[in-house]
Amino acid sequence: MHNPKRRPFRSRSNKNGFRARNNLNRSNNNSFQNNNGNNSFKRNGMMTNPFNIEKTIQKYQQLAKDAQSFGDPVIVENYLQHVDHYSRRLAEISSKKEINFENKTKESSIKNSEEKTNAVSEANKIKTENV
Repeated sequence: MHNPKRRPFRSRSNKNGFRARNNLNRSNNNSFQNNNGNNSFKRNGMMTNPFNIEKTIQKYQQLAKDAQSFGDPVIVENYLQHVDHYSRRLAEISSKKEINFENKTKESSIKNSEEKTNAVSEANKIKTENV
């Protein structure tokens, strides 16, 4: 019996049926094993937003309270360790933002002072040319 919608059988060269892609530009570098301390690991950025981290801290604090009410000290400690981890992460992010803010304000104050000195020197040049 012939079914025209059915695909014909194709033999596979590999035993496990895995078809390799024909991309020759692919390198065999494993991004998890590098000398940079796993910096090439791609994150989705969810835990870089302080508001998300604060919500996560509140969630684990509530879970710890609920586990405390059930009387399970192991789970309470687990949730409190999560709270501690995310609290440290939040402190790290906020300190980085403070450092970036300080650097930007220093750069902007330097630029403003340079612009003022340039404006004064231009005004002095104009005065000396007119005299």
